[in-house]
Amino acid sequence: MPKSDARAKADRLYQIQKLFEQPGQRLGTSELAEKLGVDDETIRRDIKELSRTGRLPLDKKGQKWVLMEDGRIPQLKVHLNLSEATALYIAGRLLTQIHDERNRFVITGLIKLIEALPESLRPHQHILIEMAEQRQHNQPDRSSVFEALTMGWATHRQVRLRYAPAHKKKFDCHFSPYLLEPSGIGRTVYAIGMSDIATELRTFKLERIEWAELTDQPFTIDDSFDGPNLLKRAWGVMYGASDEDLVTVRLRFSQYVTPRVKETLWHPSQQLTLTRDGCELTMQIADTLEAENWIRGWGADCEVLEPAELRESMISHIRRLTKSYGLTERGPHNPAEFDMNLFKKEE
Repeated sequence: MPKSDARAKADRLYQIQKLFEQPGQRLGTSELAEKLGVDDETIRRDIKELSRTGRLPLDKKGQKWVLMEDGRIPQLKVHLNLSEATALYIAGRLLTQIHDERNRFVITGLIKLIEALPESLRPHQHILIEMAEQRQHNQPDRSSVFEALTMGWATHRQVRLRYAPAHKKKFDCHFSPYLLEPSGIGRTVYAIGMSDIATELRTFKLERIEWAELTDQPFTIDDSFDGPNLLKRAWGVMYGASDEDLVTVRLRFSQYVTPRVKETLWHPSQQLTLTRDGCELTMQIADTLEAENWIRGWGADCEVLEPAELRESMISHIRRLTKSYGLTERGPHNPAEFDMNLFKKEE
């Protein structure tokens, strides 16, 4: 199975960094090109990218590239035992499954973890990496956007970007990334922070950022920002304006899915009550929009009891659904009166 372009470039940039980790290393452009099996122009572009992002601060001494005086290759000092490395590997694999776009940093991160695993495990894991690359092969490459956001987040530097909202005009802004958060619901990564054209927190979806570049402008995170508290009240990333805006969501589940409902902590605020016919799940969340698709996924085994607005939204959806399938409606029932036949499966 051939390597994708993203994987080939990721491997190449990684190998260039590895070469210059050796003290006193001096290599010319042609030497690097020969070692890595590419042309001189490709190496020049790679070195320019590595230098621009601060990943490899090189200087030209005559015909040779050398590490800048007092320069260092930024590496995280992480010491993991086998179980910890496996946990991170599984997290990375999950990210490749929910993140459709190409992102070479996800791939190289997994490659480095695999290299740290016992040799007997590596062949099969590399095959899984190739499968992830093939899945993303024809998708847009978000590597440069992801890199700008991660570097801005890690070094507290603003990112200049262009954002294309779903139903509004595109705009350019300087963005200060306070927090990066993956979403299994949206199958994406979100950046939460401040924009220079707004006075409140903004949440940008990675796929809607058309381009991004790191700037030299520093930023300071506002003292009032509390990322964990925002996410604690959110369902996904829709966190609302304040704790006062929280909505009580109460759901009734049938006996058929109650064992599955009990297996997972769906939200930090949840309270689960077992009933003779199944269970009820109560949560305090900031916005119900993202939760609607999750509720619909349970089908007839889940009924919204409150809030009334969410219940009406689900009823409206069901009416459209019955119309699509040419079915007739029996009419809504009173949620306070439990219908014994509501969850009964047809023979």
